[in-house]
Amino acid sequence: MSEPQVKAPWLSSYGVVPHTLEYAKGTMSQNLFDTAHRLPNHVAYEFQGFETTFAEFEQQIHLAAKALYAWGIREGDAVTICMPNCPQAIIAFYAVNVIGAVANMIHPLSSEGEIAFYLEDSKSVCALTLQQFYPKFVAVKKKYPLKKLIVTSIADALSGVLKIGYNLTSGRKINKMAPIPENDESVIWWNDFLKLGKNLLGNYECHKKPSDVAVILYSGGTTGKTKGILLSNLNFNALALQTVSMGNCFFEGAKMLAVMPIFHGFGLGVSIHTALCAGGTCILVPQVNVKLYSKLLRTKQPNVIAGVPTLFEGILRNPDMEGVDLSCLTGVFSGGDSLSVELKKKFDKFLLEHHSSVRIREGYGMTECVTASCLTPYHIEREGSIGLPFPDTFYKIVKVGTTEEAPYGEEGEMCISGPSVMVGYAGLPEETAATLRTHADGRVWLHSGDLGVMDSDGFIYFKQRAKRMIISSGYNIYPSQLENVIDGHEAVQMSCCIGVPDPYRMQKVKAFVMLRPGVKNTPEVIESIRAHCKKNIAKYAMPYEFEVRDTLPKTLVGKVAYRELEAEEEAKRKAAEAAKTE
Repeated sequence: MSEPQVKAPWLSSYGVVPHTLEYAKGTMSQNLFDTAHRLPNHVAYEFQGFETTFAEFEQQIHLAAKALYAWGIREGDAVTICMPNCPQAIIAFYAVNVIGAVANMIHPLSSEGEIAFYLEDSKSVCALTLQQFYPKFVAVKKKYPLKKLIVTSIADALSGVLKIGYNLTSGRKINKMAPIPENDESVIWWNDFLKLGKNLLGNYECHKKPSDVAVILYSGGTTGKTKGILLSNLNFNALALQTVSMGNCFFEGAKMLAVMPIFHGFGLGVSIHTALCAGGTCILVPQVNVKLYSKLLRTKQPNVIAGVPTLFEGILRNPDMEGVDLSCLTGVFSGGDSLSVELKKKFDKFLLEHHSSVRIREGYGMTECVTASCLTPYHIEREGSIGLPFPDTFYKIVKVGTTEEAPYGEEGEMCISGPSVMVGYAGLPEETAATLRTHADGRVWLHSGDLGVMDSDGFIYFKQRAKRMIISSGYNIYPSQLENVIDGHEAVQMSCCIGVPDPYRMQKVKAFVMLRPGVKNTPEVIESIRAHCKKNIAKYAMPYEFEVRDTLPKTLVGKVAYRELEAEEEAKRKAAEAAKTE
């Protein structure tokens, strides 16, 4: 095949989404400001019940941009934002973009060692963080010479009674735990920082090109070494317009429940930038649990929600969701990890029972494309499919280890080409060259490292992370396929399968199972799960053991942390070997 397999042929078949889109010519912040000028009195974000209009938000961004410039931050400098989803974080994110600097987004719960790595990797000259994380930065500064640190508190985003209440409770505890010294000129409080902007005279804006690097995000770390991913203004602006064109759910004033963290492409690219550029309202949630999530669904009545499969699994188990009316929903998106067919069926049934007319829509993405580049259309789906490519986005399935295109229906490595594909990896030219390859068609293709299949209509089917494969007796076994079978048992909430060393078969499969609420861990239940698997799993791929867990470990973005389970098993194996030699 000389042409890429898909320039989304379904577009002409179904006539819903345009073949191509015209993207914003400027930066992320300019794209946002265009929306603000069009809808100045619409609410841009809500935090703890307090609403901020687009006009007010634009003023906040410009003030913070002036302050950054006044404090010596210049074009091309990296500014690390180590924050949860709160106003200061998104104000700073766009302010950094206004002055032509680069926003380095990291998890606020990162360890000292991780923070030092992120600062060094990005060459950050400045960071923004919450007061409770200040002690970590004190320790980090001994390893990395961070020049400037802006410290803020959740109270800085509150007013009136809420601010007083916070300062009397959580704020008081934090002040005792993490006091800020007054004699450190490299540290400044948020409100004092903003005062610098009020006194700045002269130009501070830097109009960068769409192709210029604007953001650094980091790979989730579940498939190898953590890498800084360089993303451009175009990457984010293209994602925003593509998502809106595919969504049929974003509209002016639509409320987006922004619980996905902003250090993650899904949270930053969809829940924040896409929602804002579409004229929607972001309901910022700095920390969420299932109980709070159900309360927000009930009280805020959002129109769009996005999450990883474990979040939706938690909603299903939450008794507080009984009787909650979800007719408000216009879009429910799942990403960040593979959504099993069984979980999708369960959640679609849950939505229907709660008066929602929508179904959960699975996509596929990776941080190297900001987030999603493929999505299930709102009006048509195929079981097990992750959907169809976004406009201007090509998908190609190649034979593993080559650039040779595989026929329709044949499994291979998924490759992606389009306007949301990253600039490259920070400081890793060889890894960049290995991942971004120019094929014979002249296009630059992102080699995902994931396995998938494309049918003749262009629907994509994710099969497995290529690096997460169990090889037993020469057979390739894909854990996600086994997990989908196990999850289909009536007693199972969710599962995770890993490969453990075996002297005869190289590896054998072990399954970790979390039972549904109210189901007791009995031999009869385990035997029932085993019998179910025997009916649906080939003998060579059959788990040799089913271990029941109350919970399964999660990564920082909510995926099942299968590597933790692998590490546990490896530690057990080494301990057993050591005991034999004693």
